[in-house]
Amino acid sequence: MFKRILATTLSGILLALTFGVQPTGAQTTNNAEAGQVRAKVQSIGAGPKARVEVKLRNKTRLKGYVNGSGLDSFTVINSQTGATETVAYADVAEVKKSGGLKTLTWVILGGAAVAAVVVGVTVIRPAVCDGGAGC
Repeated sequence: MFKRILATTLSGILLALTFGVQPTGAQTTNNAEAGQVRAKVQSIGAGPKARVEVKLRNKTRLKGYVNGSGLDSFTVINSQTGATETVAYADVAEVKKSGGLKTLTWVILGGAAVAAVVVGVTVIRPAVCDGGAGC
């Protein structure tokens, strides 16, 4: 009896593999990632100020701005060449907003501002006030 059940189960598995039945776990992961990419693109917006850097799954990189977005894809226009590229959300590995200042630049600007305040308080104020009561 056990051999018969085992043989039937193995036959069923073999038939399922032969006809290309695949687990759907990978598809839900891709759908979830595509949903995250869609949300990111929609939060960035569209138009010349919506600059993006897109890294595709085939290692291609696109730079430009988002012209429009749909349910399954969005359009990136290269600012330099004017070339239009329609990209499916499922093909995107990473999308990030480009332009603006990097974190290191903000840190340097903050450090320069703090240094200016320290110099103002320790050097310039005593020189201007000259120890008077009004300062």
